[in-house]
Amino acid sequence: MTVRQSLLAILSIGPCYGYQLRAEFDRRTGSTWPLNVGQTYTTLERLERDGLVRRGETDADGHLYWEITEAGRKSTVSWLDEPTLPSRGARDELAIKVAIAATLPDSDVGAVLRAQRTATEARLEQLRADETGTDGSAASLSRRLVRDGLVFDAEAELAWLDHCRRVLTETPAQSIPLATEKPRRGRPVKVRSV
Repeated sequence: MTVRQSLLAILSIGPCYGYQLRAEFDRRTGSTWPLNVGQTYTTLERLERDGLVRRGETDADGHLYWEITEAGRKSTVSWLDEPTLPSRGARDELAIKVAIAATLPDSDVGAVLRAQRTATEARLEQLRADETGTDGSAASLSRRLVRDGLVFDAEAELAWLDHCRRVLTETPAQSIPLATEKPRRGRPVKVRSV
C-alpha cells in the first residue's frame, strides 16, 4: 500500500510521467525503498483501474503524463490522516525465524540471534554514518527522516534480540515433534448412497 499511496500523493502535486514519478519517489525517500519503473507503471495502471488516476497528455518526447482524480485526492488525504499500522505485525520474518528455530531439534537459536545481531549492528553503524539531511534542503530532510526511521527500527530490533536472549535463558528452546494427528482440510467427503 505504501508505494501505491506514495505515488498517488506525489501526483497530487501535479501530473508526472512514469519514470519521473519513480524518480520523485526515490528523491523523496532517500533511495531507501527500491522501486523499479515497471512497478511504477503497474501501480499506475491499477490506480487507473480503481479510478484514482487518469491518463493525461503526452508530451513531444512521448511521455504519457498521469493525473490524479478527485477520488485519488480523497484517498491521499485519508492515507495521510489515518495512523499507519505497524508493518511488522505477526508476519515479521525475523520473529517467525526465531520462533521456528526455537522449536527445531538440533537448532542453535542462540546462533540465529547472534548472526542477526551482527547484521543489525552493521546496518545500524552504516545508517548512523550517513550524513544525509545536513544541508537543509527539502530533499535532504526527507532522506534524513527516512534514515532516522530506519535507525530507530534497527535499535528496536537490537532491543528485541536482547529480549529473546533473556527469554531463552529463562525458558530454553524446546524441540516440538511433528503432530501425529493429521489436520483436517476442507469439508468432509460426502458418501453417496447408490
